Amino acid sequence: MLIHHLRVLPLLVRMHVRSQMEYRGAFWLDRLAVILSYGSVFATISILLSRFDTLGGWRWPELALLFSFQLLAYSLGAAMSFTQLRDLEELVRLGTYDALLVKPFSPWAYLIFSGLNIGYASHILLAVPLMGWAVLSVDIAWTVHSALFFIAAIISSTLLTAAIITMIGATALIWVRSNHLFSIFFGFWELTRYPLNIFPGGIQLVLITAVPLALTSSVPVGALLGKPIPILGDWAGAVALVAGPIWVLIAMAYWRYANSRYQGAGG
Repeated sequence: MLIHHLRVLPLLVRMHVRSQMEYRGAFWLDRLAVILSYGSVFATISILLSRFDTLGGWRWPELALLFSFQLLAYSLGAAMSFTQLRDLEELVRLGTYDALLVKPFSPWAYLIFSGLNIGYASHILLAVPLMGWAVLSVDIAWTVHSALFFIAAIISSTLLTAAIITMIGATALIWVRSNHLFSIFFGFWELTRYPLNIFPGGIQLVLITAVPLALTSSVPVGALLGKPIPILGDWAGAVALVAGPIWVLIAMAYWRYANSRYQGAGG
């Protein structure tokens, strides 16, 4: 059965990519719009830094690294989860999720790989060059250890992002409605492109625990740069690395629980 699933997954991805690329002009115009949108955010940060030199003790190249890290980790994680889990609410409301339950296939795997969002290519096209410039510009002596930490932190941040989005989407299996929770998610997510130490203690605690999105950006980047990390201190780097795998396990357990509570469109 596992081998069968692995053979089917590339087919699901290929079919969805072909459908998204049917109107290529519209697809790439939309990608350009996204790049311009995030580019304006990046420009705003650069204007602030040109006036105040630092933000919470972070200089311009360090903030560029933080912004690009946050954007890349989000785009990789959301490509595997956001659109698919956002649409789950509609599947539950209309009763079409029931059809997935009778397929000889994992409902989660079918949702994720049949809806893989290549639209996040625009985020990656903006984040990778910016990250390359920032990596060369920050004041850090790169070693094998720091390079491995950087790569592992991106992977952990990607997993954490996908896990949180999965849990939000899975809530629709219990409540039917869950998309309002994405508004809360993105409200906190926008805060994580800035250093954690500029926020009040209460918000810092929330961004590390209840909505641990700081672990996808300022915590791992701050640990890499040797910045003081509120609350976590010297444990920041280790926590950032294990957060992704731990939250994936939590998301898997929550997905199974939500499916066990699902009663169908009729309630």
